[in-house]
Amino acid sequence: MPDELLDAARIDGCGFFRTYLHVGLPVLRPALAFLGIFTFVNVWNDFLWPPVVLIDSRHITLQLALAQLNGLHVTDYSVVMAGTLVAIVPLIIIFLFGARHFIRNIAAGALKG
Repeated sequence: MPDELLDAARIDGCGFFRTYLHVGLPVLRPALAFLGIFTFVNVWNDFLWPPVVLIDSRHITLQLALAQLNGLHVTDYSVVMAGTLVAIVPLIIIFLFGARHFIRNIAAGALKG
């Protein structure tokens, strides 16, 4: 973040929290949107950590349940694909809400003027 923006806020009489809310967050919104989407996708698709911390095998994550649908000799692909669709829906919703923030700001930064 440019120091000139912070200096201008201080000159205008903004305190630390007002500078943070009115100057810092709007400038950092695209980065925070990307970080939120990226973190959510990584946590949602986590496959190694849930079996380590889960005590009860009845309470497993959706990704672990999808992995258990693959049988040794026979796999019902219609059930696997339906489960995959259910697992992808939250990712699409989070992406649509978050992507509009950083796409709009990237497009605004690309304009000259």
